[in-house]
Amino acid sequence: MRKILLIVIIIMTAVTTELKAQQTDLQHIEETVNYYLTGLVNNDAKTLTKAFHPTATMKWIGDDYKEVNAIEGLTEGMDGTPHKEKITTRVVSVNIAGDAASAQLEIQFPTFTYIDFMHLLKVDGEWKIVSKIFYTRQESK
Repeated sequence: MRKILLIVIIIMTAVTTELKAQQTDLQHIEETVNYYLTGLVNNDAKTLTKAFHPTATMKWIGDDYKEVNAIEGLTEGMDGTPHKEKITTRVVSVNIAGDAASAQLEIQFPTFTYIDFMHLLKVDGEWKIVSKIFYTRQESK
């Protein structure tokens, strides 16, 4: 009976430890994603850059396939002046598997919505966006 109780305690401790680690990772991922969202809404390159690994890519389909360095592509022209129009941001989902994660975001402007799919890695103990792909949905008037 003692062996069974000991095994149950060990399993419960392992499960609890894993859940706490995932909760902490989720908090850090949300912090990283919020650097991106806050930087984007406020036109603040310094804040936005905190979210990305230096070699992160951004890919999308415009007239054709596009791929750029995410930091360069996103911060070009940012001057620190917040957008005048109302912008609503939302974290749709976050999925974590060890040191890898994905997040789906929506950034709604008056006439269109960006739907972002971010891939994150835990690099040197910090969660960083390493890849962004997105779709622009036009809003009907």
